[in-house]
Amino acid sequence: MLLIWVLLATVAGGLIAVLVAHWLAYKVFARYLHHMVSLSVGVLLSVALLHLLPEAFESDAADAHVFFGLMLASLIGFFVLEKIALLRHSHHHEGDGHHHHKGHDRHEAGRGGVLILIGSSLHNLCDGVLVAAAFLTDPVLGVLTAASIIVHEVPHKLGDFVVLINAGLARRRAFSLILFSSLCSAVGGIIGVFVLQQAQGWVPYVLVVAASSFLYISVADLIPQMHERISLADAIPQLLLVGVGVALIYSVTTLMHHGHAHGEAVHADEPAGHVHMH
Repeated sequence: MLLIWVLLATVAGGLIAVLVAHWLAYKVFARYLHHMVSLSVGVLLSVALLHLLPEAFESDAADAHVFFGLMLASLIGFFVLEKIALLRHSHHHEGDGHHHHKGHDRHEAGRGGVLILIGSSLHNLCDGVLVAAAFLTDPVLGVLTAASIIVHEVPHKLGDFVVLINAGLARRRAFSLILFSSLCSAVGGIIGVFVLQQAQGWVPYVLVVAASSFLYISVADLIPQMHERISLADAIPQLLLVGVGVALIYSVTTLMHHGHAHGEAVHADEPAGHVHMH
């Protein structure tokens, strides 16, 4: 049953992200992309700091020194991956107001289109493992993690569309390639379920890596994009949307904690030796 939920979350997440990005690319293009970025920051930071890290630190295997060391290693690792172009996606396109010389983005797209697809596939594979770890910890946490990935993947998929179209690919071809890379998350989910079920002790460590991923994407990728818009008219909606993302996740966190408290009260009446995972 767990495998089915993970597959549903990863496949649906990939489809939703690609379809929304496709709609943005061909209907309103990048006009509202910055709003999605602002909302993503609030959601990702909240899921990392209010859900993933608390769940990891509340586990029996919790060791603050080890977990913070793993966070440091993960953040440095993401930086290295970004440097070798496996993680970062170009969000620029011809006529986007960044004042590159004509043809600059088409040239960059031609060089990086294939690499971006490889990077997306690997990234989505890892996302699937993270979703599996979250579901193994708590079904609600799994849904939240999958939803957070959808939110931050929409701008990335839109960036992929832009790069591939600038590189000269037909729209249908670009859509098919990006959809294929997105469904790699399902493969990661399957791997994660089978591996982590046999090694439950790894789950808290995977949650820490997931939190580090969300923090890095927010601070190193999304927030700098927000800073590119410096007017007060842009800053106010940005703050409001970040707040909406935080409030949304905080509300779900509060409901989860109430649910856990109720579950623990019920479990206290059960015979000793009965093991639960929440």
